[in-house]
Amino acid sequence: MKNIIFLIVLVATVGFSVPSVRLRDVVDVQGQRPNHLIGYGLIIGLDGTGDSKGTFFTAQSIVNLLAHFGVAVEKDKMKVKNVAAVLVTAEIPSFARVGTKVDVTCSSIGDSKDLQGGILLQTPLLGADGLVYVTAQGPISLGGPISTGVKMAHPTVARITGGGVIEREVVSELSNDAISLCLKEPSFSAANNIAQAINTYFEKDIAKPLDPSIVQIKIPNGFKDNPVSFLSAIESIYILPEQKAKVVINERTGTIVMGENIKVSACAISHGNLSISVAEEGAAGKKIMKEERVLLMKEGVSVKDIVASLNAVGATPADVIAILSAMKEAGALYAEIVVM
Repeated sequence: MKNIIFLIVLVATVGFSVPSVRLRDVVDVQGQRPNHLIGYGLIIGLDGTGDSKGTFFTAQSIVNLLAHFGVAVEKDKMKVKNVAAVLVTAEIPSFARVGTKVDVTCSSIGDSKDLQGGILLQTPLLGADGLVYVTAQGPISLGGPISTGVKMAHPTVARITGGGVIEREVVSELSNDAISLCLKEPSFSAANNIAQAINTYFEKDIAKPLDPSIVQIKIPNGFKDNPVSFLSAIESIYILPEQKAKVVINERTGTIVMGENIKVSACAISHGNLSISVAEEGAAGKKIMKEERVLLMKEGVSVKDIVASLNAVGATPADVIAILSAMKEAGALYAEIVVM
């Protein structure tokens, strides 16, 4: 069987050289979130690659559109090969103001073959409450130059950069008394570390972790009239992020991402004609015998060494996934296995 070469990416743990990161990169302010919008629209000007005559809702949409301009047509006589019906989506951030432009994405819902060169007609985008927050319009882009003639990977999905204009603001208010930070990756120790970093920075006991995902902060008196300045200071605090013991495997590409210091305890594994023995401390060092496909390894060996050794004896991505998963189930591998 052909040997698959793995790309191994090492991520150092906190005990080594983990870089400090800004607090804004690991938390979100509670209540400040983006809002998703959706709308139904028409893309016109296609070169015969639009929806077919059998896509009745496209024809009906054109009839309804022309009726607004006093033009009466029969739906059954409509030819819509230059028009495509699309769903238009967008996302507006918190504190976005009226007149701000946002990007929109158009996705065909009919049987259009290609949206290249089309123009989206004015389309209202609705929020979950049914109100219009953005109107979108403009020439679409598939991400490549039209003149090259190169077929795009997804010709039925297009984007309009700055094609949406905010018509209604999403009201967001900052409290003058307290704010809560939501951890992007909840953890008891991470929440405690964040609270300690904030208290140390301000030299006051103002932050308290409520649970693994929330850190509540009382705004000091000097900042009650200026919460924006306070949040700016909070976001600029640097902390050391926690590094989880995790092994991520992409079976399709043969990529493995792991922590530098993930260790394996004593165990013995037999997988097909491949055997692995991780001996207790004091046993002989690592040996690789390619002919017998046997791996003799020392207790405390890292996952990095095991993967490298498996690759050396011709193990496939499926072999590596099966072996590491078995080690995890047996309690010999102290890390989470994630298969993509």
